[in-house]
Amino acid sequence: MKQVTFWRQAVHLVGIAGVLITAAHSASAERGLNLSAMDTRVKPCDDFFRYANGSWLDHAVIPADKTGDGVWTEVGEHNLGILHEVATAAASDKAERVTSSRGKVGSFYRSGMDEQRIEKDGIQPLVSEFARIDAIQTVPALEAEIGHLHRLTIPVALSFSVGQDDKNSAQMIPLLSQGGLDLPERGYYFRTDAETAGIRQSFLTHMTAMFGLLGETPTKARLDAQTVMALETRLAQVSKTPTEQRDPQANYHKMTLPELNALSPGTDWQPYFIALGLPNPGGMDVTQPQFFAALGPQLTQTPLADWKTYLRWSLISSESPRLSKAFVDEDFHFTHTVLNGVPQIRPRWKRVVEAADVSLGDALGQLYVAQAFSPSARAQVLDMVHNLQFALKARIQTLPWMAPNTKAQALAKMGTMAAKVGYPDQWRDYSKLDVSSPTYVVNGMHADEFEFQRSLDKIGKPVDRSEWGMTPPTVNAYYSDEMNDINFPAGILQPPFFQPQFDDAVNYGDTGATIGHEMTHGFDDQGRQYDSTGSLHDWWTAADAKDFDSRALGIVAQYSAYEPLPGVHINGSLTQGENIADIGGLKIAYLAFERAAAGKPRVKIDGFTPEQRFFIAYAQSWRVKERPEAVKVSLLSDPHSPPAFRVNGTVANLPEFRQAFGCPPDPKASPTAIW
Repeated sequence: MKQVTFWRQAVHLVGIAGVLITAAHSASAERGLNLSAMDTRVKPCDDFFRYANGSWLDHAVIPADKTGDGVWTEVGEHNLGILHEVATAAASDKAERVTSSRGKVGSFYRSGMDEQRIEKDGIQPLVSEFARIDAIQTVPALEAEIGHLHRLTIPVALSFSVGQDDKNSAQMIPLLSQGGLDLPERGYYFRTDAETAGIRQSFLTHMTAMFGLLGETPTKARLDAQTVMALETRLAQVSKTPTEQRDPQANYHKMTLPELNALSPGTDWQPYFIALGLPNPGGMDVTQPQFFAALGPQLTQTPLADWKTYLRWSLISSESPRLSKAFVDEDFHFTHTVLNGVPQIRPRWKRVVEAADVSLGDALGQLYVAQAFSPSARAQVLDMVHNLQFALKARIQTLPWMAPNTKAQALAKMGTMAAKVGYPDQWRDYSKLDVSSPTYVVNGMHADEFEFQRSLDKIGKPVDRSEWGMTPPTVNAYYSDEMNDINFPAGILQPPFFQPQFDDAVNYGDTGATIGHEMTHGFDDQGRQYDSTGSLHDWWTAADAKDFDSRALGIVAQYSAYEPLPGVHINGSLTQGENIADIGGLKIAYLAFERAAAGKPRVKIDGFTPEQRFFIAYAQSWRVKERPEAVKVSLLSDPHSPPAFRVNGTVANLPEFRQAFGCPPDPKASPTAIW
């Protein structure tokens, strides 16, 4: 199922895609480390990831309904259990008004769990949408229908979102980007190896099956699938690669509607914007002009019948998880089994809870936070944040390669970097959202359009810097370039990631490294291009910028040499921002830990010094085992390195690690440090 975002910030995640995802802990785990997971037969200097996690890796069996297993999954499942409790309670409370936030959670969850009605309805709730598509007779009507589908967050042809102007972060503007593809990234449409060719064939088979579920004959379904593949291939031909999309300067092109029309001769985008609900879009960032220059002729020259087939496919592909079992199963088979190797679908209640988190994130999150994250825990994490901010400022001041003028600008950026911990101070208002229908797909589409309109309403208004881009139960964290803030949902601040009673070594090695990672994103290869206000602005001296780029190339080379799967290397250019953040974040977390531990007894626990416990905690925060199919997809499209290399590649660059375990210098490490 394709996804589209209607509120965009340039965000950098800590990793393992944002999930709502407790395992039993041993006595040692209660003190913060899982000693039973370790394999001390492995020398920490040889393979620290296996040293910290090897015993667990040897015995872990990935659940049939997951792409992988590990600490992230355990925390996510724990959170899902809490969300299930609160959603079930809300759905069972007949006295709760459907107009309240809790009542809306209950109504949404009830409709999602009503399998009997969902099976009975079939595709009936979408009949009017299919009729709209069938009625298209002109190119302007086609453009208007694309705008209408975008209001329903169905990502056809291109991507529309709303975000801060990269070069004026105080303004919210429309953002137009390349889009419209179903396969994970553009290379899937062109690579000629047997595996990729097999995926393309499976995609055709999948689309044929879905068209068949709509009632088409086998012959027509097969022809329609070929039509969609041909159209998406043409879109892929003019799309940038994931690595090319990392350059914020190359992806900033602000223009007006007349300029957009001139970019794609013969195309008038006005019908699209009127249907979108934005008749006067004003200045907008067209991030990939070459895509739109090619899309214009595609809109006017490709037969309308082909476009209508593509739109029908996009509608059913996007909405299939909300439909009857036949659609759900076919969607799951391709997107999860074929692409990621997952043989079994997750229980329905988990899927509906996760859908509720997407559609009613703050309403559900408020119920979650009441049970899972105390004000005292929030205060403790904020103390850690402040300690890491102090450490990064101190590190900037002592960097030998950075000139005083650049240091002053970096410190100014640190001075305005805000921190959000746990949950929003102001919960979102859902009073205008109607999810009272007994029909699941109707409630889902209402929620999608509500969120779209909420995003659209931001254009031309002051930026709300208190807003979050993740829901409270999410097991992830992020840094926003334009907001210049770091964000840590309550979902990731759970044991074994964080626990108030853990000692400093463990909390700083795990959660501290996450905090440091997000802070360092403000100064990675992308983040360093944004200033203290969150605007895309060069604040570096020419010599320092050149030095930074040279040092970053060392990290690119280091990670490009790693081979997670036989014959498949990490793309060091694609992953460089996350690798820089991993290395810098762990360095800053260690400095903050040393500051927090100053004056305290340096006692061994379970035979490990505090410094060793710090690094073991970091390595165990990446205790993950993944299916090879999922790893292959990630290596092509994910800016994060696989977990083992987020550990071994990171500690290889820290002399503090070598000192803690008595290791010689690692020949694979980058020759020069950045942060």
